[in-house]
Amino acid sequence: MNTFKKGVHMDIKVWMYVIYLAVSVGLTIWVARALSRNGQVFLEEVFAEERLARAVNSLLVVGFYLLNLGYVTVAMKHSDPIDSTSQAMEELSLKIGFVLLVLGALHFFNVFALGRYRRNRLRQLATHPPLAPIGRLPMPSTPPGSQLVGAYPGGPQPTGANPAGPQPAGPQPGVGPTNNPPTR
Repeated sequence: MNTFKKGVHMDIKVWMYVIYLAVSVGLTIWVARALSRNGQVFLEEVFAEERLARAVNSLLVVGFYLLNLGYVTVAMKHSDPIDSTSQAMEELSLKIGFVLLVLGALHFFNVFALGRYRRNRLRQLATHPPLAPIGRLPMPSTPPGSQLVGAYPGGPQPTGANPAGPQPAGPQPGVGPTNNPPTR
């Protein structure tokens, strides 16, 4: 009787391993194909060359298989005895859940690393830094007797040499003498 009971435990554990391997390998293949197919466009944008993008895509798929299938095989061992089918299902769901977490972590790491690479490449390709503004637009003139809404509500109006406020530094068109003749 004791040998029979031990044989049943082994069968439950073996079936748990078989199901774990089938589900984990199937998920790995499905995710790798989906990422390879849908990531091709992203990689072409990142590397700006179709041939290089295909090569990197193939290398990423191989690395993905190696990392994930290596994790699946290392995490397969379960040293405690499995006494019931429900215990086997709980252990199976835990193991498959970890496989899914590893798949997700690998995916997000790849997307993060490739996104950083793309940003750096685009930054290096930029030819000029952004230009600083060189002046301000003139204020629209208002007809006599009208006032800008909310400009100086109930308070004193500005006085002095420049009532419109500060002006940009440097020569202003049409103001003061110039030594340069107009160019055409």
